[in-house]
Amino acid sequence: MILIASDHGGLELKQAVKQMLEGRGIEVRDLGAISNDSVDYPDFGAKVASGVSRGEADQGILICGTGIGMSIVANKFPRVRAALVSDEFTARMAKEHNNANILVLGGRTQSPPRGVGLVQVWLDALFEGGRHQQRLDKIARLEEDLGSGRG
Repeated sequence: MILIASDHGGLELKQAVKQMLEGRGIEVRDLGAISNDSVDYPDFGAKVASGVSRGEADQGILICGTGIGMSIVANKFPRVRAALVSDEFTARMAKEHNNANILVLGGRTQSPPRGVGLVQVWLDALFEGGRHQQRLDKIARLEEDLGSGRG
């Protein structure tokens, strides 16, 4: 299952991504927004990131106007590795090297067809492990140290 959310700036792209995911037989839980009315992206970013952080879902997708705000919000949560991607290479590397569990897109920087394509690349990529896992382990230790006040 994938959690997905957007603000008003990412609504059109979110709908296209959701349709593609469901077409691939992937269960999607849409956490908003549901209209073009202006909303605050941190509220929606927190919904997806907290769900992934708590293990309610293994993956999430967040979309706001540029993706920058959603990335900042999502990466505040423990065990979240949110990656803002802009092209096929960064989408693939987000999974292969960083094992990103939340993909972030800009609804005003990517057309719906292009954004859907980036999600497909991310979904189809596989984490390579090895030296990349060692680096993720270092990040996890940093997260622990910062959470315990030792950092």
